[in-house]
Amino acid sequence: MLLEAVYHRPKLNWCYAYDGRTIHLRIRTKRDDVTAVSAMTGDKYMWDQSLTYVPMYKLASDEMFDYWECEVVPPYRRLKYGFLLESGKEKYWMTEYDFMKQQPENPDRLFEYPFINPADVFETPAWVKDAVFYQIFPERFANGDPSIDPEGVLPWGGKPERDNFFGGDLQGVIDHIDHLTKLGVNAIYFTPIFAATTNHKYDTEDYMRVDPQFGDIETLKKLVKICHDRGIRVVLDAVFNHSGRTFAPFVDLQKNKEKSRYKDWFYIRKYPITVEDGIPSYDTFAFEPLMPKLNTANPEVKEYLLKAAAYWIQEADIDGWRLDVANEVDHEFWREFRRVVKGIKPDAYILGEIWHESSPWLMGDQFDAVMNYPFTNAVLDFFVDGVGDASHFANAIGKQFSRYPRQANEVTFNLLDSHDTARLLTRCDENKDKMKLAAQFQFTYTGTPCIYYGDEIGMTGSNDPDCRKCMEWDEDKQDQELFSFYQELIALRLKYSALRTGNLKFLSAEAGSNRLVYTREDEESKIIIFMNNDSKPRTLEVDVEESRWEDIRTGETVSAANGALNLKLPAYGCRMLKAK
Repeated sequence: MLLEAVYHRPKLNWCYAYDGRTIHLRIRTKRDDVTAVSAMTGDKYMWDQSLTYVPMYKLASDEMFDYWECEVVPPYRRLKYGFLLESGKEKYWMTEYDFMKQQPENPDRLFEYPFINPADVFETPAWVKDAVFYQIFPERFANGDPSIDPEGVLPWGGKPERDNFFGGDLQGVIDHIDHLTKLGVNAIYFTPIFAATTNHKYDTEDYMRVDPQFGDIETLKKLVKICHDRGIRVVLDAVFNHSGRTFAPFVDLQKNKEKSRYKDWFYIRKYPITVEDGIPSYDTFAFEPLMPKLNTANPEVKEYLLKAAAYWIQEADIDGWRLDVANEVDHEFWREFRRVVKGIKPDAYILGEIWHESSPWLMGDQFDAVMNYPFTNAVLDFFVDGVGDASHFANAIGKQFSRYPRQANEVTFNLLDSHDTARLLTRCDENKDKMKLAAQFQFTYTGTPCIYYGDEIGMTGSNDPDCRKCMEWDEDKQDQELFSFYQELIALRLKYSALRTGNLKFLSAEAGSNRLVYTREDEESKIIIFMNNDSKPRTLEVDVEESRWEDIRTGETVSAANGALNLKLPAYGCRMLKAK
């Protein structure tokens, strides 16, 4: 055994309370180096009487490592533990201090989970596990009230630019709510709706007011009520890293300079406030002069923003917040943010926009989840861009899954495109079959999937601003076949809990191959998914224990022959079979 590759530490994603009674343990070993791992567990105050070996299973793998996991329910909510590593006849016991060739005689130097304190348990909203999100960019979804159009509004459907307007508003969403109900989604994520000067509204002018171009608080309340009546949750976008340049405190600062009472609300490097060679004299989002960075450590700034976070939950009954540029805001602010939001609505969804590995924000004291861009990149690399083979893809997915506690994985936000990226169909060079295959992995993977508005009817668009086109409402110009595909995909995900929260295992993901076979399994069902990510028909074969299977789309019975399922799939084809 290569002991240098073995890794474990208490807490984080390696040892955590999944709920008030259950502890999950994980350990890392060199890939294909260890044949069996067991957790040696017991109570430190009655070790001899409670010592138990719990078999661990291989949770995931990547290019270099295997990740093992087991579940322990200690009778007294505390746990002493170590690990037994086996490779053939070779055995090592791992303690907190050392590797040993014999079982430790006492638990003094083992790892410890001291006690499952309820306040320390990372709880995520149960409803998100069953959610299918739909992202709406309000200015481009539908114009429901032309009387509040901004000056210079253009006819619906024109070419999107960074600075033009088409009059989309909240009433437009209300008018087309039947479209979302028919599609089957049960959650909406809105990009910012608060007063701002731009069409995207990420330059907030007033955090306590709906942008007049979109409506008012009464329109928002009406929209949320209609959504709730239809079983649809509503998540809004909070831009707390920076404000807009027309935000009243920044306006005062520009006017009064060093004498402004708001000078400590921002990070000013020098006066006067200017922009030289494209670099503002104050900290901003990127180098955007319209977006001065807020000092969230300032007590007044903190009070104002937390008041806004609470206000829209209390007044409009929204169901959560998506947090823009979340990794550039201090951790202590987000801890207070969580206390405020969960204190008002315990099952509110707190979703951070972070584009990379996000463990520091997913320890139960800040976010419930993050926008899962490592997942996005892995799916686009394999299914869309043809980067890497099936083995490379499975490794990328395994690595990402191993990074977070299970409760965070169950509610992570899995997207394939958004207002910040080119649209999925465009990324696929308008090959619908490739798009569908990517979406089928998205909808059969752990976490909550999100559809970017218009993807379901075949909208295209390259990078911003082209990805922010007006929604196409002419049914003759909508791809109804694609709409039916997404309808069916959503219905299947909502029907089978295994597709949402079941254990995932890759059965076939070979080097040099572009074919995948994996299972999603829980107590209710076992579903095996076959994917041919190739431009030509291919045959896929995998060994199975069950002899009879049912296609969950067609109802067709498929029988295994000699302990194996053998399926021929068309180019970019997919089949999902349930064990009978």
